[in-house]
Amino acid sequence: MAAKIKTGGGGNQVEANSDINVTPFVDIMLVLLIIFMVAAPLASVSVPVELPIAVAKAAPNPPKPVYISIQTDGSVYVGDFQTSVGSLGSDLSDQIGARNPADERIFIRADQNTRYGDFMQVMNALQDAGFYSVALVGEDQATS
Repeated sequence: MAAKIKTGGGGNQVEANSDINVTPFVDIMLVLLIIFMVAAPLASVSVPVELPIAVAKAAPNPPKPVYISIQTDGSVYVGDFQTSVGSLGSDLSDQIGARNPADERIFIRADQNTRYGDFMQVMNALQDAGFYSVALVGEDQATS
């Protein structure tokens, strides 16, 4: 903020000057305008090139997810078919076909009242069969 000092009859009086000095602002804006005017033509590509047509194979669809369901009474399902913990590995191998079990993600849905021991039996059977990528499925809670 600038100040004006008046000299005169009864001593020095200081009066505030509230005018904005826009000269530095205008100088900066003009420099930026010149920079953008020079740089804009350089940003465009002016070399003509005939690009080849890209022929990429379509990506394969991801495999259908495999769900294991565990009910409160301990019964185990692969998809919609009931199985036992002892035959879980062979049933899952039949389900995934020729794919590698170590690369396959298995989704486990368990009732909230399922015993922890039943859940761990299924997890141990999965590891014994070579399925190491396991995801647990839960229900989303509605927010209010």
